[in-house]
Amino acid sequence: MRRLPLSSLWLAVVLLFGAGSPLAHVAQAHAATPVYGYEVVRTYPHDPNAFTEGLFLRDGFLYESTGLEGASSIRKIVLETGGVENERSISSQYFGEGIVDWKDRLIELTWKHQIGFVYGLDDFEARGEFSYEGEGWALTRDDKRLIMSDGTSRLRFLDPETLKETGGITVTDEGRPVDQLNELEWVKGEILANIWKSDRIARIDPASGKVTGWIDLTGLLPLEDRARTDVLNGIAYDAKADRLIVTGKLWPRMYEIRVVAKP
Repeated sequence: MRRLPLSSLWLAVVLLFGAGSPLAHVAQAHAATPVYGYEVVRTYPHDPNAFTEGLFLRDGFLYESTGLEGASSIRKIVLETGGVENERSISSQYFGEGIVDWKDRLIELTWKHQIGFVYGLDDFEARGEFSYEGEGWALTRDDKRLIMSDGTSRLRFLDPETLKETGGITVTDEGRPVDQLNELEWVKGEILANIWKSDRIARIDPASGKVTGWIDLTGLLPLEDRARTDVLNGIAYDAKADRLIVTGKLWPRMYEIRVVAKP
């Protein structure tokens, strides 16, 4: 049987019973996933040669990983000035990917080599390696586990001590899998995820994997700056100051934004 899309079903219910009817309210409850807009609060400098893969804030400093073979690095950066406090280049055979902090360690993925690296957070000295199946894209964490993306619709959970996989969720929007999940950030009990090659960020329920909303960042980087840049990628959250920072690969700026309802 051919089924009507939800938008058509909602219109039909309104036409038959009126917008104030109980059935209309039921249909409205199943309407499309909400889409949010943004306001720019402040801009910060960003290295236009940084092919951003991972991003997080800790103790007032920004930590960033960059990709591309022969150009991958991890960096500790002064957010307000863009000044680099510490940097480590990654072996040229690897394409560096996402990073996350856990206690006194910084943990990094690589794209296709199925190997990750562990460093000291303070000195970036090597502390170990770990392995995983498939590709490595991004990392974030809550208070108990690491959360990893691999380009598919599945987010993996990792034990932060052993770095072994302990489970995962499939991310869906209105029942449909959402893949190309890229850079991740844990914000107020939600997982925020860049969607590769898009200007949208998904807000994900970590228990169910359902997308509860979309943040549309269309127009954030002006058109005149787009010529030599790549995609939106990079989310960092400062819980103490309640500020959300986003950027992109090869972008000349980072943006502190406020998520707002679309008019």
